[in-house]
Amino acid sequence: MADRSTLPLPDYDQLPIGSVESRVRTLTVGEVEQLLAYEREHADRLPAVQVLTSRLEQLRAGAEPTSGDPAGLRPEVGTGRAGSPVTPATSPEPFSPPPHGTPDQPAKPKGNRTQG
Repeated sequence: MADRSTLPLPDYDQLPIGSVESRVRTLTVGEVEQLLAYEREHADRLPAVQVLTSRLEQLRAGAEPTSGDPAGLRPEVGTGRAGSPVTPATSPEPFSPPPHGTPDQPAKPKGNRTQG
């Protein structure tokens, strides 16, 4: 049984499947087998099992691990600023309600207009 602290991908349990798919490319056959065993023993998520099984087949067919650091900064964590990018300068101008009115401001039929 694989221990979470010895997995080749740090924080594997919290990685979204897209991140697992890209990071698993840097791993060897043994490391992918270790992740697959861990996945099957714990969450056994079908998408994760499919990604790991597919990569394992690729490696066994002769694919080579790519360069990169599987422990590198995760884009899903991000280092950008938090909060909304919306400011008063980027907010849209207020607009009028639609011509048919709103529940609190019903529209007036065209027949009620006065001739001027």
